[in-house]
Amino acid sequence: VQLVESGGGLVQPGGSLRLSCAAFGFDFSAHDMNWYRQAPGKERELVAEINGGGGITDYANAVKGRFTISRDNAKKMVFLQMNSLKPDDTAVYYCNTYYFTDYWGQGTQVTVSS
Repeated sequence: VQLVESGGGLVQPGGSLRLSCAAFGFDFSAHDMNWYRQAPGKERELVAEINGGGGITDYANAVKGRFTISRDNAKKMVFLQMNSLKPDDTAVYYCNTYYFTDYWGQGTQVTVSS
């Protein structure tokens, strides 16, 4: 199992970014996928989750209405569209799935700053 994130970067407050995660080595469409983030000095927190079929999603209260999780099962990819970004969204963002154990990508840095 391998998860590879991309799409992070530096953005001004109010801006947008789209994170991508490519998945390898498991039956992608059969598994829920998650985005987590970890800010400096803080614990890793769940940001968004999506079920295998893509029809059920859930979000942390801090990002509801601003972030959208989606997936493309044909391409084995999951996405996180982040709009109206705030400095508090600054963190390393990780793609995650559970397949007998937790698997994590390497993370992608998102920095929101003017």
